Amino acid sequence: MAAAAEVVHRQGVERTTIADIARAADVPTGNVYYYFRTKDDLVAAALAEHSRRLDAIIGELDQVPDPRERLKALVRGWVEQRDLAARFGCPTGTLAAELDKRDDGGLDTEAGKVIRRLLDWVQRQFRELGLPDPDGLALTLVGAYQGMSLLTNALRDPEIMAKEGARLTDWLDSLPPQGQG
Repeated sequence: MAAAAEVVHRQGVERTTIADIARAADVPTGNVYYYFRTKDDLVAAALAEHSRRLDAIIGELDQVPDPRERLKALVRGWVEQRDLAARFGCPTGTLAAELDKRDDGGLDTEAGKVIRRLLDWVQRQFRELGLPDPDGLALTLVGAYQGMSLLTNALRDPEIMAKEGARLTDWLDSLPPQGQG
């Protein structure tokens, strides 16, 4: 699943083959066919891996006691991936955009569910801070990430992520203290 997620992120759905996944996983092609009979099976595996990675990130962030610091740590994590974003974009965002253009029987909806889970988690952080309109604030933050990821990729400039990440961190620091929203 990890190899599927990595190769699909780097090459896109249409250019990825089962042989590519087998090479990345360092297993015989037949082994990959055993688990993933179709390209849609590979895409579903990649989405499951994105979901698993999001769970791991959220699990780590939830160990941070302060919701504002959790959000800032999330932004730092995004910025740390700036070189990867410059080459390939956001793993889930680019996959969701690509899947939206296919007639795939719902895989685009599955990609949206992963992004929705991130939005819901971010929303909970803003709610814990006692800020008004946590839904809107979550859309602002995640939308800013998707935008900076897209621009970083389109312009092949990782510094966009660094600059916009700093701007997002400053924005988070400028929000009213907990309970004063």
